[in-house]
Amino acid sequence: MSGAKKKVAVIGGGAAGMLAAGRIARGGCSVTLFERNSLLGKKLGITGKGRCNFTNACSPDDFLSNVSTNKNFLKGAAYRFSSEDTLNLFTELGLNYKIERGNRVFPSSDKASDVTKTLKIALEKSGVKILYNTNLKDILVKNGKIDGVITNEGKIFADALILATGGASYPTTGSDGETFNLLKKLGIEVVKLKPSLVGIELKGDFYKKLQGLSLKNVTLTLKSGDKTVYSELGEMLFTHFGVSGPLCLTASSYITKYQDLSSLKLFIDLKPALDEDTLKKRILRDFEENKGKNLYNSLVKLSPSSLIKEIVYRAGLKADSEPFNINKEQMTSLIKAYKEFYLPIKGLRGLDEAIVTSGGVDVKEINPKTMECKKIAGLYFAGEMIDVDAFTGGFNIQIAFSTGFLAGTSAGA
Repeated sequence: MSGAKKKVAVIGGGAAGMLAAGRIARGGCSVTLFERNSLLGKKLGITGKGRCNFTNACSPDDFLSNVSTNKNFLKGAAYRFSSEDTLNLFTELGLNYKIERGNRVFPSSDKASDVTKTLKIALEKSGVKILYNTNLKDILVKNGKIDGVITNEGKIFADALILATGGASYPTTGSDGETFNLLKKLGIEVVKLKPSLVGIELKGDFYKKLQGLSLKNVTLTLKSGDKTVYSELGEMLFTHFGVSGPLCLTASSYITKYQDLSSLKLFIDLKPALDEDTLKKRILRDFEENKGKNLYNSLVKLSPSSLIKEIVYRAGLKADSEPFNINKEQMTSLIKAYKEFYLPIKGLRGLDEAIVTSGGVDVKEINPKTMECKKIAGLYFAGEMIDVDAFTGGFNIQIAFSTGFLAGTSAGA
């Protein structure tokens, strides 16, 4: 029928889906956004500890340097819709924001709900039809082109379809990975789903005595054989399963790339500001200032008390021994325990605890300039369901916005 509006269906009301739907509506198409939950942006609501670190105020190059999987695929999207464009959009939509340490961007209110609310209001104003509690059952293809979808509400015709259903992390938010099974039936390659930005499980049980201990200004280093894979200064936390916190979450996005973990070694430098010689002088000074006290009590100014016994044990010493009886070899062991505190990796926590999913639709299946599927015309992908992921700091949500913008622009053309 001549003059009929192009109909576009968007599946998934997260960051990528909302931005895509808004972009399509601005182009004058008829767009319906399908969300399986009773509200939009459920996963956005729990990011940044409920504050929503929704982007990072950095250049496209800096953004890409923080992408850990398939950064070359994202180049076009990163420049077409950068974090600056994201901030300009939210300013235009009336959201006040603030920039914190590491260029992380949060709503000024510290409420994740304000980000979702801002996007939802914009969608409603632009005429996007939003259907809640709607599950995708099947994807309809006719003569190599998208024909529509089947949901729990029945068949819906569509000229184009954007899938933005997320990965498989935090399945309670709706991203349970079921869409990938539908895509596999259509012959679309899916890279195995694995957890990324997740806690690291350790071997043994020493960490249980350290549970709850938070470390600041330490350096975490991950090695594969003799090669340093990752090393960064920051914060981390001992937990009931091993370690977590910002440094460990980033390290996990490297660890998840390895099938065999036996070559990997994880170390903490507990005193990165002191080289070995300076640390030795500091320890000897503490011994001098604590004459008459045992080794444990002589080190209380240098380390958290819960950590001292483990450090001393690793150095082959006894907590109640006399500090000045330590020989040269034992001092070397003590310094090593501080500078190379070894964490034996058992594995990573599961997808249900991961912040993002590593894996997803193989980027070889997608045109990076449009986010359109190469095998099926009119089918587009956006967000976490694509095999791209990044480190913490707002970069993963920016991936969702950048790919959502590109998919929306292309589908609505």
